[in-house]
Amino acid sequence: MNARTTTHDNLVRLRDVIIQEREYAKVLDMSGMIEMMREKEELIQVLAHVQKIDVADRPIATQIRHENRRNAYIFKSTLGWIRELMEFFGKRTVTSTYSASAGTVSSQVNGRLLSGRV
Repeated sequence: MNARTTTHDNLVRLRDVIIQEREYAKVLDMSGMIEMMREKEELIQVLAHVQKIDVADRPIATQIRHENRRNAYIFKSTLGWIRELMEFFGKRTVTSTYSASAGTVSSQVNGRLLSGRV
């Protein structure tokens, strides 16, 4: 960070970085997202030393909180979606078969569609 950068400048940049981080996430640009995360962490470290936010900067701080919560919601819901998909692909895909005596016979398929085996 530049020595002449003000708290206001850092807050505005943090808001913009959080928004850009979400945009990179939406298009699955991992390198861009990682770069934004790195910059966000640096800005947070700088802003952690601020004792009091100027009254004029409070709306920006509110925007930062809102945008950060939006990102958290998107990331959390996406993680849940990925977990559901992994559970789906981990389930058995072949129903149990029946023997001549009408009892069930264990299937030889382990149910892992992602195992790489056919």
